[in-house]
Amino acid sequence: MAAKAKAARQTAGKAGRAAVQARNSPYVQRFIEDEELRANMMAAYESARKALRRMQNGKGPARALVEDKKLQKELQKTADSLKEAGEHLRGKKRRRRTGRKLLMLAILGGIAALILSEGARKAVLDRVFGAEEEFEYTSTTAPQAAVPS
Repeated sequence: MAAKAKAARQTAGKAGRAAVQARNSPYVQRFIEDEELRANMMAAYESARKALRRMQNGKGPARALVEDKKLQKELQKTADSLKEAGEHLRGKKRRRRTGRKLLMLAILGGIAALILSEGARKAVLDRVFGAEEEFEYTSTTAPQAAVPS
């Protein structure tokens, strides 16, 4: 009996020390204090739970992943929520890159215009390589006479 009681006290002491260490962790502190972080974690948990339920619908998991659009949407929500929670936990602010997106859109639009419009393509080629010169080709060699056989 005494051995069991001693083991129980040791286990309780270890658990108490682990709880104190966890309480003093900056990540746990941020989780306790930050409402947005908790909301992101709850959203990730809920969408992961819904995705798991959809995966267990009788199809095989691989087939469900490929065919089930709702499952893919739930997994995407889970990933987005976890990403936001991780960024929030590290204290990084999510930067919006609208300038880069607009530049990429302009480049893609220009490429599409060059592909679809022959006039635009010719104008760009004339700018880059200079105007095309029109010329007539004349041979400087005389044609060989037919050799009789």
